Amino acid sequence: MKIKDIDLGKYPVLLAPMEDVTDPAFRLMCKGFGADMVYTEFVSSDALIRSVSKTEQKLNISDEERPVAIQIYGKDTDTMVEAARIVEQARPDILDINFGCPVKRVAGKGAGAGMLQNIPKMLEITRAVADAVKIPVTVKTRLGWDAGNKIIVDLAEQLQDCGIAALTIHGRTRAQMYTGEADWTLIGEVKNNPRMHIPVIGNGDVTTPQRAKECFDRYGVDAIMIGRASFGRPWIFKEVKHYLETGEEMPPLSAEWKLNVLRREVEDSVKLLDERRGILHVRRHLAASPLFKGIPNFRDTRIAMLRAETKEELYRIFKEIEKLI
Repeated sequence: MKIKDIDLGKYPVLLAPMEDVTDPAFRLMCKGFGADMVYTEFVSSDALIRSVSKTEQKLNISDEERPVAIQIYGKDTDTMVEAARIVEQARPDILDINFGCPVKRVAGKGAGAGMLQNIPKMLEITRAVADAVKIPVTVKTRLGWDAGNKIIVDLAEQLQDCGIAALTIHGRTRAQMYTGEADWTLIGEVKNNPRMHIPVIGNGDVTTPQRAKECFDRYGVDAIMIGRASFGRPWIFKEVKHYLETGEEMPPLSAEWKLNVLRREVEDSVKLLDERRGILHVRRHLAASPLFKGIPNFRDTRIAMLRAETKEELYRIFKEIEKLI
């Protein structure tokens, strides 16, 4: 599958853009485990053109993580165009526009998935951004605003006509947020529309290697994107890629190996931020990691792990966990 001149191979598996998750350290880790392309956290166009330092830091990418996409969001055309030009100077391989974020502070203000209530403005922004930069522009969005407005089949064609190079579809509406099951039938309908000629990337509930293969085989998508299933499990890319390439599950990774990966996540997070903020940042990965599921009488240890404030304290708990797994 190619996005313009960027060749991502036969069965591309991408790391989804996620706020407070896909920082440089996590992107590099997922890349090392087989992610074919990674995305930054989403970048506010308003904050970027105001030169907000924390936002500008999100543009920091490295050659080691290529191909890499920087994702922006906003609701004003001129602001998005200006932000897109700033992003282009950071030299990402792709500029992605976020029309899918459902959280209130974004969608409630008309940006992200909020644009699903203002399609003319969405198309205006998309066309203007695609015309403003030389790098490929892609879009990530949802099925529609709610169950009564699943407009993605027609919308996909309209976005394609604006000049985008690929489209990612999350198989939920904005109203669903992250609840219920992702509906891939409409993603498949978009992909199988004979008028669509750009790559279609599917996103939502890809949590196992078997499901990843099913999404390629059943819905015909050009690539899949993994998001929340990578929390505390960046090795999912290794498992998925092995299955897609061989048709067989890879030999089980040992619990000790996985725990060492989580230690690396802690180290990387602390190095990127500082000890206190780094440990706070990595807690969502520890909380979500499937490594700890099924350990008997784990509740108190889990609470202690998620309350730890120093590496020393956290690693002491990890040593106790090693005796249990």
